[in-house]
Amino acid sequence: MINLQNIIIALSTLGAFLTIVAIAIPFLQTDNRGSRLKSMAKRREDLQAQQRQKLENSQETVSLRRRATRSQGVMTDVLNKFNMTEKARSPELRLKMQQAGWRGQGPAIAYVFARLALPFIMASVVAIIIISAKNVDLGTLERMGAAAAAAGLGYLIPGIMVANKAKKRQEMMIKGFPDALDLLVICVEAGISLEQGFVRVAQELRDISPILSEEFSITTAELAYLGDRSQALTNLAQRTGAEPIKALTTSLIQSEKYGTPLGVALRVLSRENRDARMARAEQKAGSLPAALTVPMILFFLPVLFIVLIGPAVIQVLATFAEN
Repeated sequence: MINLQNIIIALSTLGAFLTIVAIAIPFLQTDNRGSRLKSMAKRREDLQAQQRQKLENSQETVSLRRRATRSQGVMTDVLNKFNMTEKARSPELRLKMQQAGWRGQGPAIAYVFARLALPFIMASVVAIIIISAKNVDLGTLERMGAAAAAAGLGYLIPGIMVANKAKKRQEMMIKGFPDALDLLVICVEAGISLEQGFVRVAQELRDISPILSEEFSITTAELAYLGDRSQALTNLAQRTGAEPIKALTTSLIQSEKYGTPLGVALRVLSRENRDARMARAEQKAGSLPAALTVPMILFFLPVLFIVLIGPAVIQVLATFAEN
């Protein structure tokens, strides 16, 4: 049996310990109010600095926009004189600018103005160089041909730049598209709607693929504000111009039209994109021997011949010199 005296002693000891702890707790607690006030003051200073930085950046942005607006007004006036403003407003040209990553009317106006001005500028520069060069003896027909070639090159340069920009942009989007599609599959299979899935994918791809994140963000806004969801998806395919994204939008439109399970369609599409990326990697690996043939002939084989035949040639020359 438990001794009653031991129980009383244990309870008394516990009570004394709790009393000491209760008395000591107020003295052991530190006053964090000062540190909190310091942290709040520091946070206030940081926010003020960020606000000043935003104000300075906004002022710089406003000045840059004013300069761009002035230059755009000058280009617009020139195009109006030549009756080429409608060409800058064509939907085909605007779509081409969007695929290159340039939105708004300004890039289209600059493109048409460059195609109008660069031929004259480059032809004038070539003509001045030919006339000022003393050692160049060319006939009149040859000089006119050189000026015409420079003018044609000036006309083609804006189109080449836009096409290269659009191609690089599509390659960057295709590179990050399988990861984006996997994230979209996870979101859809988790029960998230398509709009929220695009929002989540855009947030996750902000650091991995900023271009694809921007396009998905625009699509999210269009899905929210446009009455026709298929139109928003079609706009995504047209803006990007990439074949995998076109396949995605086609699958989404068909799934919504015919009521097929969206998760199954996206999973099949994700598998196909993974296989396509692996096929592109295998194709690059298979083309390496053909690509290395010319460098090997130009750089490796001459060195190899020098190393192998060089000593024998030196011995033969030394033997002839002794004789």
